[in-house]
Amino acid sequence: MSRILIVDDEPAICWSFRQFLGEAGHEVLTASTAEQAWELAERHRPDAVVMDVRLPRTDGITALAELRRRAGDVPVIVITAFGNLDTAVRALDAGAFDYLTKPFDVDQAVDVVTRALRERAAALRRGNPVVMPASAGEFERPAAGETGLIGRSPAMQRVFKQIALAAQSDVPVLITGESGTGKELAAVAIHRHSRRSDGPFVPLCLPALNPTLIESELFGHVRGAFTGAEVDRKGRLELAHGGTVLLDEIGEIPLSIQVKLLRAIELGEVLPVGGALPHRSDFRVIAATNRDLGQLVQGGRFREDLFYRLSVFHLHMPPLRERREDIPLLADHFLRRAERDSTARRFTDEAIRELQRRRWPGNVRQLRNVVEHAAALTRAAEIGPEMLPEEGPTARHPATGQDATGPLRETAAAWTRDWLERHDPHRTGLYADVLLELEAGVLPVVLAACGGNRAAAARRLGIHRATLREKLRRLEAAGLIGDGDAVETPEPPAS
Repeated sequence: MSRILIVDDEPAICWSFRQFLGEAGHEVLTASTAEQAWELAERHRPDAVVMDVRLPRTDGITALAELRRRAGDVPVIVITAFGNLDTAVRALDAGAFDYLTKPFDVDQAVDVVTRALRERAAALRRGNPVVMPASAGEFERPAAGETGLIGRSPAMQRVFKQIALAAQSDVPVLITGESGTGKELAAVAIHRHSRRSDGPFVPLCLPALNPTLIESELFGHVRGAFTGAEVDRKGRLELAHGGTVLLDEIGEIPLSIQVKLLRAIELGEVLPVGGALPHRSDFRVIAATNRDLGQLVQGGRFREDLFYRLSVFHLHMPPLRERREDIPLLADHFLRRAERDSTARRFTDEAIRELQRRRWPGNVRQLRNVVEHAAALTRAAEIGPEMLPEEGPTARHPATGQDATGPLRETAAAWTRDWLERHDPHRTGLYADVLLELEAGVLPVVLAACGGNRAAAARRLGIHRATLREKLRRLEAAGLIGDGDAVETPEPPAS
């Protein structure tokens, strides 16, 4: 039997915990103020504490440090009605084991308490504290809204906790997720809540660069290293000294420079292109990708050692379809941002239901665009579903009105079965071959629809122009499109 202290000024909460934890065989103590909690903790030495973040006179997070000083390394679970990133960071920085967001169900609370007790028992056997105390020397935290990450869903609560944990360490972080899920926002949040928050945050979008320039952008170059290198120039890894560098779409980095990047991360040394001596640089790496790096490793297009080095801490950003309950909150946030005057406007309930019904392949970025479109379309106080733009051209087949994704899936499935039958069981690279075939069908059509203008085609596709150029080059090299399919026409001048 374990002794658990519940600290909450709501009698109903204390009663609920007493009931279900008592039924599980635990002894339950209750307190309604931080001062009572300190006294009980010092006298009875509980095995775990559950404490509300809002208490009379002293809030729970402020009281946490004093409670742990009196009760030792006891795991503390924080209860909050505001499950945002700022709460997660403050709680975990103060030494909390975990936090619960109101309203929570009994099973969820029991699971968290049970896990805390189990880890405490294991830690005591090892002779280690169950949680690390807050780091010495507090530093300023930005408000949660500054990060742009919003959500009350369980999926986003997990993201907030992971960001708070990642911010407490200095290891490389790999952020994965579909396009538009907020990977760069998560990277910014990790940096701003870390000890490096006073240092620079240096992003580098790899697909936006010509592949021949990526090495120079990352590592810098010395004068005379190549044609046009007239002066010494620092690369992003050196510019990020004392801070964080974000390598966006890391899956696009050429294989030829991956070993050099690995060495820079492991040694903290940057060797400029054409240079003889490396430069020291203290930087943290965060990498982001919407691709399956494991598949790239298997296909020989990404180094396995670099993959493991970058993914010491893995954070996955959920797609919007897995957090539909956040759509009303996000829509309201984007609507307020889109407003150019003080007039308060809102979406009708019918509009919110329509937004929640949609599939959102472009995730939060697509939702923001839809909200901004609706806001610009009307100045009415209420925005109804009729003011929302159509869901998208791929949702229905234009001729039949039927779902157009069905035949596409069937074709992909048939192609995959054929590939598996034609190749040796040990052959890898299926995923890359599928993407190559798909791109061979999609890219020329979009390019033709845009009159051969690559800049316009890249905008329609939602990718960088450099990425489109590289994909067309690969398709040409593979013989999947002809030279005429990739001819570029100049963009007409703006009128």
